[in-house]
Amino acid sequence: MSDTDSAADSAPDTTAGSPLLARLPDVRDGLTDLYRDLHKNPELSFAETRTAGIVAERLRKLGLRVTTGVGRTGVVGVLANGDGPHVLLRADFDALPVTERTGLPYASTADGIMHACGHDMHVTCLLGALDLLADGRAHWSGTITAVFQPAEEIGQGARAMVDDGLFDRFGTPDVVLGQHVGPFPAGTVGCHPGPALAAADALAVTMYGKGAHGSRPEAAIDPVVMAASTVMRLQTVVSREISGGDTAVVTVGALNAGTKDNIIPDTAELRLNIRTYTDGVRARVLEAVKRIVRAEAEASGATRSPDIDPITTFPVLVNDEAAVRRTVTAFRGHFGAERVFDPGPVTGSEDCGIFGTASGAPVCYWFFGGTAPASYRKAVAAGTADRDIPSNHSPHFAPVVEPTLSTGIEAMTTAALTWLSSGKR
Repeated sequence: MSDTDSAADSAPDTTAGSPLLARLPDVRDGLTDLYRDLHKNPELSFAETRTAGIVAERLRKLGLRVTTGVGRTGVVGVLANGDGPHVLLRADFDALPVTERTGLPYASTADGIMHACGHDMHVTCLLGALDLLADGRAHWSGTITAVFQPAEEIGQGARAMVDDGLFDRFGTPDVVLGQHVGPFPAGTVGCHPGPALAAADALAVTMYGKGAHGSRPEAAIDPVVMAASTVMRLQTVVSREISGGDTAVVTVGALNAGTKDNIIPDTAELRLNIRTYTDGVRARVLEAVKRIVRAEAEASGATRSPDIDPITTFPVLVNDEAAVRRTVTAFRGHFGAERVFDPGPVTGSEDCGIFGTASGAPVCYWFFGGTAPASYRKAVAAGTADRDIPSNHSPHFAPVVEPTLSTGIEAMTTAALTWLSSGKR
């Protein structure tokens, strides 16, 4: 994805709609280098010490009360401005174990680590929104708690911050607001009410056989064949055990076995990823997966029952319908209806909803596009969007800087102002 932007690809200027947003061009230009720096220096989950330090320093300069080390590496900034609602604004900041292949001049310098999910953009946009909100205190009142969260990619960061006393220490919010960049046209914003992002369950499966020489399969219990049969049988879970009106995804993302062509190994390992939206479907899929894994092992004469261990778990992110209506109405008023869309339920997962569940506050979580609009239109017209538009977690994923950055700052600022009390004008 190119880092080059043209006037034709830029979104319309909407900064005149709010007094706070009049400073957007200066704020955005001052953050471009920061975004590229964060992209160049990614850090894995719970190791985001450099990123956390940069965030904390920026927040202090904006006049926020800053606390570091919340949930291990998380950062919390509080901006209190008189009486009014308490709004939590959230951005995550960990990277992924992916080798970058974007070819950008500011590509990752960390071996095998990349901001392949756009969390560097999330951090930059929230810092931009806080800059505007801190400077524009005359236009709102209330309290903003800015949460910069670690370890979203492993589904542990939000819970770690909650368990570290997030709400006891900083108060209970009236609403939780968050956003995520995605492979949509830059300059657009998308939000879906109700179950918006899927629950995710990752499992590690170890299947046990009996090793032997590759020339004597009769002396072995082959775990490779056992695992291959299991992979194929698992494809029937969604197609034959889940109603056509329900949604589920079962993916085997890794199959590892053996070290040499003429050695039948003792074990084979599978790594599975499961996505669902309801507790009933989730339970049914998990039961089916475990039943199939155990049955295939028994049918193959396995030397022992397979191990099935959880790796990560993400809950369903449920967007409060009233909160979505209120926030999306503000988005339409600011961006124009043509730039605001409903993406439908997304099968990706997020742990931001934990902040809402733990606090009892409604959640509104939306997407903003990061693909050059002309490139997106061309791919859609050709019917090749799934193939040609890099998605999150791809080694080629990197949002165009503009209008992505401006849109993310505008969206977070607009959403926050929608929930805060109006100040003097």
